[in-house]
Amino acid sequence: MRARVIYNPSSGREQLKKAMLDILEILEDAGYEASAFPTKPEPNSAANEARRAAIAGFDLIVAAGGDGTVNDVINGIADLEKRPKIGIIPAGTTNDYARALKIPRNNLVDAARVIAANHIIPMDIGQANDHYFVNIAAGGYLTDLTYQVPAKLKTAFGYLAYLVKGAELLPSVRPIHMHIEYEGGVYDGKASMFFVAMTNSTGGFEMLDPNIMLGDGKFSLFVIKTANIFEILQILSAVLNGGKHFDHPQVLYAKTSFVKVRSHDTNRMMLNLDGEYGGDAPVTFINHQQHINIIGNYFEPIGEIEANEPRAAFLETVNQLEEDTVE
Repeated sequence: MRARVIYNPSSGREQLKKAMLDILEILEDAGYEASAFPTKPEPNSAANEARRAAIAGFDLIVAAGGDGTVNDVINGIADLEKRPKIGIIPAGTTNDYARALKIPRNNLVDAARVIAANHIIPMDIGQANDHYFVNIAAGGYLTDLTYQVPAKLKTAFGYLAYLVKGAELLPSVRPIHMHIEYEGGVYDGKASMFFVAMTNSTGGFEMLDPNIMLGDGKFSLFVIKTANIFEILQILSAVLNGGKHFDHPQVLYAKTSFVKVRSHDTNRMMLNLDGEYGGDAPVTFINHQQHINIIGNYFEPIGEIEANEPRAAFLETVNQLEEDTVE
């Protein structure tokens, strides 16, 4: 058996490079002929290498890096008829996908041991026009914060950087006239953002949809209808307090195997796929049920959510927003 580790050398404050020999040794002990490929600072580097390795017959591809590296690897192999299994070594900012699969996020070597244990989870893959995603897609004004946080800041401060930037952007949120079709319904009206989720781990938290079942072929669709800052803060607080946002009058929630979104406005609506730019609306999201076998640690007990510090920082930041600032 052959394994190819595709790693982002700048992820995890460069801890990956230091741990790579140990990671390769663990894979070798598990029966793989293991090798590594550092991604290059050029478009589609990880995707191209993943595709090459899959076509060459590698049995396992390990995505070592952040959620963006995982997304790139999946995009490299998703449309192939024969797809190798995927392992994940989380070394990024939020590592949402690894969190959803209960993969250790604070020890790269322990994550490699999970891969060696070879517990296969058939996972759904989302398609957004010509792009694929594994965790979450989003669109709307507030999702622009992903593109406005500098890479060095993300590396230094993790998802705290996202939260602080999000609070800073809240006063400028404006509604978009969206037309959204989904299984069993249509929404046509103003909205500030929408989310199409495949796991319950988003932005470092595990509260977006406690009812998500991995591999069920369904997206969790959320549409935030309001652009009022205080209502948005109410919704965010409800999310942070155990997923109590379902019944909020400004939230549309549905389980669906497809979502179609277009904007009636002339303004561009960019899409965010797994934390990275993924094209513009109009877009059709399709759920490919149990499309790729991914190695996880799913039967590990769900531990305490390690988000107390960023949650507190976010709430403290938004509490400092005053009405005259909003207006």
